[in-house]
Amino acid sequence: MQNSSQTNVVIIGAGVIGLTIAHVLTEGEGSKRFKVTVIARDMPEDLSSQAFASPWAGADWSPMVHDDRLNRWEKHTFDKFWDMIPTGLVRKLASRVYFGAENHEERTYWWKEIVRDFRALPSEHALPAGAKSGVQFDTFSVNPEVYLPWLKSQLEERGVSFVRRRLNSLDEASEVAGEGGAIINAASLGARSLLGVEDTKLYPIRGQVVLVHAPNVNDFVTIFPEDTTKPTEATYLIPRASTPGMVLVGGTFQPNNWDTSISIPTANGILTRAKELVPELADPTTRIHSHNVGLRPAREGGPRVEAQFVDVPSKDPLVPRLSGVSGEVKTVLVVHAYGFGPAGYQQSWGAAEEAVALLKSSLSK
Repeated sequence: MQNSSQTNVVIIGAGVIGLTIAHVLTEGEGSKRFKVTVIARDMPEDLSSQAFASPWAGADWSPMVHDDRLNRWEKHTFDKFWDMIPTGLVRKLASRVYFGAENHEERTYWWKEIVRDFRALPSEHALPAGAKSGVQFDTFSVNPEVYLPWLKSQLEERGVSFVRRRLNSLDEASEVAGEGGAIINAASLGARSLLGVEDTKLYPIRGQVVLVHAPNVNDFVTIFPEDTTKPTEATYLIPRASTPGMVLVGGTFQPNNWDTSISIPTANGILTRAKELVPELADPTTRIHSHNVGLRPAREGGPRVEAQFVDVPSKDPLVPRLSGVSGEVKTVLVVHAYGFGPAGYQQSWGAAEEAVALLKSSLSK
């Protein structure tokens, strides 16, 4: 039940970003100030839906691009997940990252202060084909099939409401939020078509992977090849948490490709490259569990995490409203949090903290 002192907050999107923001918003001092409702077409239990990326993600921490703001998010997120390892939701992973080039500048390893036990591979380590150097460290992985429902159950215990509905516009979201309410837009690729946002900088990066049962593969392994003539290919193996023996094998990195169908020739290529990288994958005990395709929600210029005050309802008569009545024009706070591409899980807690801080500071103005 809502009391008169609470602020309604509508979160659009029930992927890992929307759920994590809801978790941060309903935790700790001042959390009772907010009445949170998550509205989404796809819910955490819709684990076979290809309409959002979270169920299909690698859901680990792996090296990506250097950016001071993103790195702060990643450091906070890594530490958060690392502390969760004793719960069983998060798996500690020994890791090896290989490079096709022999020497690297120090900035290549900007992330060595984020991971645990970073070190160069010993000289006697046998490098796989195409690799000239490498490093090792400890990282983590989570299993979206377990982690997303867990987040939802945590939120329900805190009184967060979940509504299955496709919102077409900020106007509709503001009607649910009501007078003095706020909106958090974590609609991922949906922000491209959400009326009132319509962010054309968003684009998909198609990722095809193979989920296998491979009990002899226990480390996260990837390679950054020297040959960049095939930038749409990515080779990595990520053992899953919570399901012993399950390994996510990837993959592809295909910008602006909206195709969610399975390509068997692509799957063959993925497995061939992965077996060259980790020969244990070719063990007779390995079996195929499933083939999956997800669309990573990327954005030109990087993720959008910012606050904006928007006038609603729109003056455009074609914009849908739940009530069908235009009503009096008012200003609503919208905090955007989308466009994380392949890094949604590994930036989730840090980005959520920033989004919630923006919400609170903007409401206090």
